Amino acid sequence: MAKKQVIIYTDGACDGNPGRGGYGVVLFEAGSRRELSQGFRLTTNNRMELLAAVVGLEALNQPGIVTLYSDSKYLINAMNQDWASKWKDAGWVRKAGKRVPNADLWEKLLVLTKEHEVTFEWVKGHSGIRDNERADALSYAAIERDNLLEDEGYLDRLELEKEAPSNITEEGQPCRKCGTPVIKKKPKSKRKPDQAYYYAYYLYCPGCETRYMVEDAKRDLNQGKLFDM
Repeated sequence: MAKKQVIIYTDGACDGNPGRGGYGVVLFEAGSRRELSQGFRLTTNNRMELLAAVVGLEALNQPGIVTLYSDSKYLINAMNQDWASKWKDAGWVRKAGKRVPNADLWEKLLVLTKEHEVTFEWVKGHSGIRDNERADALSYAAIERDNLLEDEGYLDRLELEKEAPSNITEEGQPCRKCGTPVIKKKPKSKRKPDQAYYYAYYLYCPGCETRYMVEDAKRDLNQGKLFDM
C-alpha cells in the first residue's frame, strides 16, 4: 500500500517561560483536516514546540510521507542537522554530565521519524501563513482552558537539573534554555570611546538565539584611548 501524503503545521506557546503552555496542530491527511491542542500547568515554550510535532505524528494511524512545518528553529535545526541523533548517541548527556533538556520528547520524535518519512520545514512565524497562524492560535487558546495537564517530563527535568552546573563558559556547552550546543561569536557593534571594557566574544545558542556574556572574554580599556574600529 502506498504511503499517504501528509501535511502538518505545529506550534507551541507559553505564558511565561516556564509557565502555562500549550500546543497546536493542524493536520491534513487523505483530504481531511484535523486540529489538535492541549494546555499544561507548567512547561516551557520549547517543550510545547516539540510536543506539538510529537502529537501530530502520533495522530497518524499508518506510516506516511509527512511534511511538518514549524516556526521553531530549535526543532527544525535539531532534526535537520542531526543534533537530536547525536544527543541520543551520547546517552542524552552533555559536557560536565549535564542532561540534554527535553530528552523525553526528542526520544519520541526520533522514534516517530523512523515510522514515517518526515521532512521538517521552517516557516517564519506571524507572517500570514494561514495554517501556521491557526496552529499558533490553537496553542494560545489551549493555555486558557480549565483542563490544564501536568507536564510530567518537565517536572522530572526540574528534579534532574537541581544538581546541574548553571554557568555557560565554554563553546560546546548546552544552552541553559534549550540544550543546543553554544558557539563562539564576535560582537559586531563598535566600541564606544567612553566605555571602560568590552567583550572580545560571546557564546551564542543557534537554537533559541540566547547570548551568554563570558567573564573570560571581558577586556579592560584605558579611558581616552583611540580604538581600532
